[in-house]
Amino acid sequence: MPPLEAADDRLQQAMRTVLLATVPGLLTLFWFYGWGMLINLMLAVGTALTVEAGVAQLRRQPLRPALRDASALVSAILLAAALPAYGPWWLTVIAMGAGLLFGKHVYGGTGKNPFNPAMLGFALVMIMFPRAMTQWPAHGLELAATLQQISGSGQAPDAWAQATALDTLRTNTSLTMDELFASHTAFGHFGGRAAEWVNLAFLAGGVFLLQRRVFSWHAPLGMLASLLVISLLCWNGSGSDSQGSPLFHLLSGATMLGAFFIVTEPVSGAKSALARLLFGAGVGLLTYVIRTWGGYPDGLAFAVLLMNLCVPALERIDARRQIKVNP
Repeated sequence: MPPLEAADDRLQQAMRTVLLATVPGLLTLFWFYGWGMLINLMLAVGTALTVEAGVAQLRRQPLRPALRDASALVSAILLAAALPAYGPWWLTVIAMGAGLLFGKHVYGGTGKNPFNPAMLGFALVMIMFPRAMTQWPAHGLELAATLQQISGSGQAPDAWAQATALDTLRTNTSLTMDELFASHTAFGHFGGRAAEWVNLAFLAGGVFLLQRRVFSWHAPLGMLASLLVISLLCWNGSGSDSQGSPLFHLLSGATMLGAFFIVTEPVSGAKSALARLLFGAGVGLLTYVIRTWGGYPDGLAFAVLLMNLCVPALERIDARRQIKVNP
């Protein structure tokens, strides 16, 4: 088998293992948000397969390999996990289609994308449709109500959708952290009400991937360590001007999804050990900065895309270090 084909087979096998590792997080999302999350996932997967098939037809390539591309399915699942569970159907379709087309196929397809497709799609719809992207359900709906909500043919119950814990904290000016946790339904025990459990589930999946050696520990450690350090340095207790504790930031938003399933993406991420560590550290730092002082409640997608641009520079830094160590 030619080396290129062998490398492609290894990539596809790794992507299938990643798909398996997302199961705990997806089940936890379904537990909290019900049918909306499942329909979101189906829309993302269906759009991904449609785009892959369409691109294969345009390039006159075999259809079967395109439909079996596990990397496209991984992008679909990660995007569905990050999008609001009851967003309109077109939000998922636009995010998935744009992410694959502009984040992957314009650069030549699988193995050639400089940007993470799922995060590019997420960032695009976040910029274009900020209102739809910041409203998360307080609980799930029955299947019939879910279909009406996602299709836009029905009206959700009053006060059913709410801002996330990160968004509430970012705009808070009067309540202390203790008051927010005691009175606001978006807050749980340590982080976001549902997000803390979802983060723990994706952490379990990430540990499984580390144990299977699907990726190295450098990028996840870099991201989580930098997020921990910057949130600890900027934490000023539970006052009304608090930016949240380190534990709050680790268990809110898409932190663990980002640390173990996004910054570890093998194509758009860094390749060498030091570059991976720096890449993850940059994502963690930028995520906190955007969360706290930026205009968006969770800056993970923007942080990943910005660090994707820095990958060549990070690789050069590591190459120069290697020359100095081994002249």
